[in-house]
Amino acid sequence: MIAIPYLTALTTYFSYGLLFAFGQVRDFFRKFIDWWSSNNLQGYAPICLGLEDFYIRRLYLRIQDCFNRPIASAPDAWFDVVERYSNDYNKTLKLTANTSRCLNLGSYNYLGFAAADEYCTPRAIKTLRKYSPSTCSSRVDGGTTVLHNELEGCVASFVGKPAAIVFGMGYVTNSAILPVLIGKGGLIVSDSLNHNSIVNGARGSGASICVFQHNTPSHLEEVLREQIAEGQPRTRRPWKKIIVIVEGIYSMEGELCKLPEIIAICKKYKVYTYLDEAHSIGAVGKSGRGVCELLGVDTADVDIMMGTFTKSFGSCGGYIAGSKDLIQYLKHTCPAHLYATSISPPAAEQIISSIKVLLGEDGSNRGAQKLARIRENSNFFRSELQKMGFEVLGDNDSPVMPIMLYNPAKIPAFSRECLKHNVAVVTVAFPATPLLLARARICISASHTREDLQKALDVISRVGDLVGIKYFPAEPEKLQEDERVLKLD
Repeated sequence: MIAIPYLTALTTYFSYGLLFAFGQVRDFFRKFIDWWSSNNLQGYAPICLGLEDFYIRRLYLRIQDCFNRPIASAPDAWFDVVERYSNDYNKTLKLTANTSRCLNLGSYNYLGFAAADEYCTPRAIKTLRKYSPSTCSSRVDGGTTVLHNELEGCVASFVGKPAAIVFGMGYVTNSAILPVLIGKGGLIVSDSLNHNSIVNGARGSGASICVFQHNTPSHLEEVLREQIAEGQPRTRRPWKKIIVIVEGIYSMEGELCKLPEIIAICKKYKVYTYLDEAHSIGAVGKSGRGVCELLGVDTADVDIMMGTFTKSFGSCGGYIAGSKDLIQYLKHTCPAHLYATSISPPAAEQIISSIKVLLGEDGSNRGAQKLARIRENSNFFRSELQKMGFEVLGDNDSPVMPIMLYNPAKIPAFSRECLKHNVAVVTVAFPATPLLLARARICISASHTREDLQKALDVISRVGDLVGIKYFPAEPEKLQEDERVLKLD
């Protein structure tokens, strides 16, 4: 859990309260203006209503230039950000023909495969010419090519499972699979900070849902013991099925899942384990096989393994890996397989090629170099940020590192100042995070050089001093220099 300093929490609440109060005053006067103006929808209920609409109009639109920034190049270590301007106080933004060359600290391009690659790109282009950009069909109609079958076999072998099924969208992989796996009479026990795709999939399943404290195995055991003892609501019958859902690396926290302890608890209570490796597969582990490899967990102990191809593999889509019986069942029942257009053939080839590079099947050791570089880059960047006095979440080896901002005024200030210095960062606030826990989420790539990272650190340090987000005392420079000398020795 994040311990928020008392003064920081107080000023953050005050800032949001001030914004809310002024927004309500403006809305009060807006009612009179709307009453006088002509309205073609008289008699209709407002289509946009409620606190969500208020939040968008009075808070989000003020700083929307910090979000949804369009780019005009591949999301490599450096990319082109399209410049925008507004003539109505950010209510609308207009594109210009100008671009800024910025250091990319926001994309999930963990291994650098999203840019042109000497092995993957020619094969993806060749596949594009042979198969076209889309199959224009679902998997059960005319949307299965030899590439799709090869990809499923490749993924299953890579993650260490007997079989796999692939989908064209990572988000849908969770939200469409969970309602097929479990329904009424079942119980989903979910980490409190699981991704929105898991939340929506769980809600759509009709199963009962319990939440355990983030990454806390002891609380998970308490919840399981209590729920198994009580059984289903009202009837008290035993649960038909229980699934525990966790993530390998939590996308907003950068933390590694305590998988060995969670697996031990799931085995003890005979419940299924569902592991979402969207941010960990390809990015961690000696050969990129995710948190199971990193933490020494046998993949046979994980019942359902989920992951996406949008982070480490420079493509799109997602997968589910498990037993042959499970995958065969999903192929006959999952709507994302039965009705959605299959994954694009060039995207499928990109995934296959990138996995081959990781395994050294391209005839080089570039895969091993990429994995070593992403680990070194991540640990170096995290260590340097902490020495500067920033509050950085997450664990070593994780390429995701959130820098806590807290105050709503610091969200646009940090983002805009970094962009002025040609460093593009992603800022995240409510509703993606709790109201008090706004942050900047840094994503490190193997394509970043040490010079790139040093530039980013220099800019972030200057902006951090300007904005006032160094919540801890910085480490003395002399001590930092001594540590560098020791490392060199």
